[in-house]
Amino acid sequence: MRTWMRTTAVGVLALLGPLLSQWSWAQQFPHELTELVSKAKAQVNMLGMPMFKVGLDQKSLGLIIDVREPAEFAGGHVPGAINIPRGLIEFRIWSHVGYPDKLDKNQKIVVYCGTGARAALAAKSLQDLHFSNVAAVDMKIEDWQKSGYPLDRE
Repeated sequence: MRTWMRTTAVGVLALLGPLLSQWSWAQQFPHELTELVSKAKAQVNMLGMPMFKVGLDQKSLGLIIDVREPAEFAGGHVPGAINIPRGLIEFRIWSHVGYPDKLDKNQKIVVYCGTGARAALAAKSLQDLHFSNVAAVDMKIEDWQKSGYPLDRE
């Protein structure tokens, strides 16, 4: 009986782990912000870390944008990513998508950050600018590193 209870408890914790992680992140900020991020995540295409890794390996992600701050990016970023901080994405995206001569708003764009929150907000902003092939990665960069996946450093 105890083995069954222990196995069940471990299984339940494994399932709840990601939810509790998101909950603990949400507890650090006002409800209005967590609601804004939740709405953005519901409105954009969200990729999990495993799907992101597969796309990276297959070189099928298109333009990969790290929306963290420059110091965070320099500390370690996904190979092939460019850095456009979240607060500047609407202004700096254009040179990367062919503006003004060969603007391609259908180009694949994948954005990520440290937790998935800024990535969701950035992806939503790009969608609002009528980019049609945008996805955000819902992962923690520390989980990427813990999984042994590569990080480039500047």
